[in-house]
Amino acid sequence: MQAVSEWGSRTARIAAAYRARASQRPQAICNDPWASYLVGEEGIALLAAGDLVAPEMELGIAVRTAWLDEAIQRGSVAQVVVLGAGLDTRSARLARPGVRFFEVDHPATQGYKRAALEAVPGYPRDASVFVPCDFERDDFAMALKGAGFQTDLATIVIWEGVIPYLTEDAVRSTFRVLASMLAPESRVYFDYVDHARGADGVADFAGEAGEPFLFKTPDISPLVCGEGFQKVDSLLMTSAQRARTGQDAVNAPFFARWYLAEAVR
Repeated sequence: MQAVSEWGSRTARIAAAYRARASQRPQAICNDPWASYLVGEEGIALLAAGDLVAPEMELGIAVRTAWLDEAIQRGSVAQVVVLGAGLDTRSARLARPGVRFFEVDHPATQGYKRAALEAVPGYPRDASVFVPCDFERDDFAMALKGAGFQTDLATIVIWEGVIPYLTEDAVRSTFRVLASMLAPESRVYFDYVDHARGADGVADFAGEAGEPFLFKTPDISPLVCGEGFQKVDSLLMTSAQRARTGQDAVNAPFFARWYLAEAVR
């Protein structure tokens, strides 16, 4: 879904770096004790560069992380699929009896992640089922079913920080496949961005990292419902951040173009 190097996606690593730093703040918005083990030297360098271009992004990543974590915690399902999982650690953070986590991502990203976590004391390595998948070549639905995913069980799908990097055709195709394989009452949680209005430091930074924004829309509902979902509810990051912190973010223009969304099957 995203460009990958020999160890995986650069945006996955910078997102882990933001989560790690945000988790260490006083009165932290999100809590990811494992993220710091996944950052590495390149992640630290990307973090410093990101701070210069878009200082609001740590707050946005923290709010997105907390919002998605809460969606899983309040959901009554037996399966959680983290699609394009990157360096996500939700299976370890949010594990509970009777819930099975599947992580689907490029083999390079998964290989880096698993090697980094191998040396981490206390990390529950069996918390999730890893499903290697090159989204440009492989059928992720087939890969999931082969790994034990059950299509008759209500499921939560987390599709975090991926849609902006895909073409519209790829976004449509993924929602179409998800609608065909998910049981009724399943939900997909994701984020997307609006059309850029003028200079957009976040998009520029992503492009310089080798993973440019390809898909932007002011309303993704027609697309998602057209591919088989019942409804979509979108929440502007500006509102999500204000609700969580009780105040407006300083210097956060990108928040007015960034949406958190839930699609119901």
